[in-house]
Amino acid sequence: MPEQDLELPEVARIAADLIRFDTSNFGGGDAKGEREAAEYVGDYLAALGLEPEYYEPVPRRTSVMARVPGRNRDKPALVVHGHLDVVPAMAGDWSVDPFAGIVRDGMLWGRGAVDMKNMDAMILTSVAEILRAGEQPERDLILVFFADEENGGVEGSALVVQDRPEWFEGATEAISEVGGYSIPVGDQRAYLLQVGEKALLWIRLVARGRAGHGSRFHPDNAVTRLAEAVARIGRTAWPIQLTDTTRDFLDRMSALTGLPNDDPDALAAAAGPAEAFLRSTLRTTTNPTVLQAGYKHNVIPERAEALVDVRVVPGQEDSVLAQLRELIGDDVELEMVVQDIGMETPFSGELVDAMVSALDRHDPGVPVIPYLLGAGTDNKALASLGITGYGFAPLRLPADLDFTGMFHGVDERVPIDSLVFGQRVLTDLLRTY
Repeated sequence: MPEQDLELPEVARIAADLIRFDTSNFGGGDAKGEREAAEYVGDYLAALGLEPEYYEPVPRRTSVMARVPGRNRDKPALVVHGHLDVVPAMAGDWSVDPFAGIVRDGMLWGRGAVDMKNMDAMILTSVAEILRAGEQPERDLILVFFADEENGGVEGSALVVQDRPEWFEGATEAISEVGGYSIPVGDQRAYLLQVGEKALLWIRLVARGRAGHGSRFHPDNAVTRLAEAVARIGRTAWPIQLTDTTRDFLDRMSALTGLPNDDPDALAAAAGPAEAFLRSTLRTTTNPTVLQAGYKHNVIPERAEALVDVRVVPGQEDSVLAQLRELIGDDVELEMVVQDIGMETPFSGELVDAMVSALDRHDPGVPVIPYLLGAGTDNKALASLGITGYGFAPLRLPADLDFTGMFHGVDERVPIDSLVFGQRVLTDLLRTY
């Protein structure tokens, strides 16, 4: 154990350990794998007297599960889940080694500190606190740590729910990322609780042309054709499309700020550093992310392709796909790489009340606001089993920290105090719900 870890709270030590496993996931089956991280989690759970089970349908793509018996076996089980993979980090862009788990300025730095080895550590240490005290949670807890979430769960949660549905026997609800964290609203604080997420369309655009020498007159150029289609998609300003959740979000933000609720972007801007993250929840987004073409400066390639990350407001999937086909035109092909559902559930019910109450006990009087996540989680896969998922990874954050900007960003970090706060809130919830 590094000397710096000796004085850290356990939740931070575990998070640092998990960061030190390089579980980079490049997508499309190109990944370093989660096996060692999953074994670390399994060993931790086994030391608590639990019986971890592993599932590795693809070599090194390992998910792990353990069931914690509750006091009241008549209540439906609760799934508490995280993922062990992370997006890659370009070390040269960072001010620290992204896989060293460094503590600096009161924060834990590294890839996964925000997404989502912080929550993995909170889950483990919350359950440990309960079991070491000789107690039980209120109901059965199904702890699952998935592989491959950063690739849409293709080799992770999608295969787990397909091949190991018995892991989730008796469960009706789940909690995971991305919610329960605080945002500044003017000079106030509020917490966001995730009650839905946008649909996922990961598409590939393919343009074809005629290969030739780079010096020739050559109008049939695949790169040019692709670039024009990519630019049209990337520059499209999709209109605001409100849902029940985003209307509720805007109404509550309006009440907090005194701003009218007829300007959604202005209300998102009132959340300070979280503005861009919240603006994405109000509309479809289409962001080109990868371009691939050619192999030499003076050779015109016959094929060029691009990847586009499309996140769609629930209910708009067919319409958006039709508009995308119009935007790219007949000369560019559209291939679906990964497609998954959007979800939305009411901001009500016993679990929502319990999460709100747990936050209030540890940060009294601070409002909790429902929101629609602009990205996606493994809750999509669990929905196929009839399990309703929420985002609840509680963190009380400094008002000036651009927390949401560090999802897949550079110099990802989380305050140690926020981890400790989150672990206390989560422990409270698991003890009582």
